Amino acid sequence: MQDKIARLQGELADLRIEGVAGAGLVKVELNGTGLMTGLSIAPELFDREEAEVVEDLIVAAHNQAKARSEELARAEMAKLTGGLQLPSGLKLPF
Repeated sequence: MQDKIARLQGELADLRIEGVAGAGLVKVELNGTGLMTGLSIAPELFDREEAEVVEDLIVAAHNQAKARSEELARAEMAKLTGGLQLPSGLKLPF
């Protein structure tokens, strides 16, 4: 079981999950463990003098990608454990 969990952690680290905000103007990429691995901001956003809007979009895109990565990790862990009910305080694979 420990080998399977270690392998799953490695696989999650290799995944790429994208979060998008502002109709595609801001994109954030996370790996399966929630680490931000990329950020893309459309150049047209910088024509405005509203830095707060850009910041809010970055946060929204990151949060979307993070939530998707956590959902994917839970689904993969459920497959691995075969429905085994783990203690609520046990945070695998993180």
